[in-house]
Amino acid sequence: MRDLIGDHDLLFVTLDTLRYDVAADCLAAGRTPELARVLPGGTWQRRHTPASFTYAAHHAFFAGFLPTPVTPGPHERLFAASFAGSESSGPRTYVFDAADLPTALAAAGYHTLCLGGVGFFNPGSPLGRVLPGLFTEAHWEPAFGVTAPGCVDAQLDRLATVVAGLSADRPLFTFLNVAALHQPNRHYRPGAAADDLGTHAAALEYVDSRLPRLFALAGGRGRPCLVIICSDHGTLYGEDGHTGHRVAHEAVWTVPYADFVLEAS
Repeated sequence: MRDLIGDHDLLFVTLDTLRYDVAADCLAAGRTPELARVLPGGTWQRRHTPASFTYAAHHAFFAGFLPTPVTPGPHERLFAASFAGSESSGPRTYVFDAADLPTALAAAGYHTLCLGGVGFFNPGSPLGRVLPGLFTEAHWEPAFGVTAPGCVDAQLDRLATVVAGLSADRPLFTFLNVAALHQPNRHYRPGAAADDLGTHAAALEYVDSRLPRLFALAGGRGRPCLVIICSDHGTLYGEDGHTGHRVAHEAVWTVPYADFVLEAS
């Protein structure tokens, strides 16, 4: 990661609330062909998230604490905010003297862009302005949110506008929080009366179908692009009596993760 900064664009996608088991099952069943094409080895990494809900998980992510491999560590991190006593920074880690990655990348010459999705990115409240406030440019609108069936399409329309107006000489860090997986997601399966694992999977199929456009925008600026794509936490549909997340449950803590490079085009 240390060697990529300045030379590569960066794309960080969080598939908000996506469960590992659903992601793995859809991949195995051939329901997410675009992910099958780009995931290293054609598979998701099984990891543990640092937090059980969006706000806390993203604070950790932006400080360098991405989902951790489930195998025993320590595991060298891709990037890390500098602090005394860090045991997971190594020779390949991009270590920065800032509180968060967007601030560090802006100082390194990147244009930093946030395309929010779930409510923690809605600037209508002070809380909703905290995470977007880390970025040079941030956008949220109802069409990006959890109740909008075409949320990813709306986000990509905005990304296309930003990319078209940005000099190709300036590296770009794009953060995209995808709201489609979050409840409510029953609108992705016609006739569904309630959210369940089936509608969660149908939402992932919708997201997968939009990834070619996302990767064309992110990887079409004449420089290679490092992609990090993961979930911030899982969610529950009645398991052990729970609905939602922000609880210490295996289906909440276990998330899919991948990183790879899109070559310049």
